[in-house]
Amino acid sequence: MKPAIAHTTPPATLLALAAAALIGMASTPAQAGQHFTVVERPTDEKTIDIGDKGDSPGDLLVFANPIFDAPNKTQVATDQGYCVRITPGKSWECMWTNIFKDGMITVEGPFSDVLPDSTFVVTGGTGKYAGAKGSMKLHWRDDKGTTYNFTFDLQ
Repeated sequence: MKPAIAHTTPPATLLALAAAALIGMASTPAQAGQHFTVVERPTDEKTIDIGDKGDSPGDLLVFANPIFDAPNKTQVATDQGYCVRITPGKSWECMWTNIFKDGMITVEGPFSDVLPDSTFVVTGGTGKYAGAKGSMKLHWRDDKGTTYNFTFDLQ
């Protein structure tokens, strides 16, 4: 009969595990429960005609635009991303990054050409927005598409 071997974890290992657990708790996303609106001014966009001539599935829209505070006075961020045309004259599928001074928030989802609102999934973030989840509602501020409200609802 073999003697039972006692397994013990060295105190240094226990201390390291406890520290890692505390760091994990301390890194709870700071953005949880945040709800805020910013304004995008589309100034730098380009549509790349791919496939059939004119508005057709697969066309690409690339952009990098300034983002302003809710009153649309002070620039607080930029964005950059792309959209792929899915249904001509109706919808695009988009992915982009909103770049703030204290972190980034990525979003993706369908953009409607015909409805004044589109809702995107927040897929993640960095810095102050690390671990971001939730949604972003895009709302046309005017019929010409010269500015859009981005309302973030982070959970």
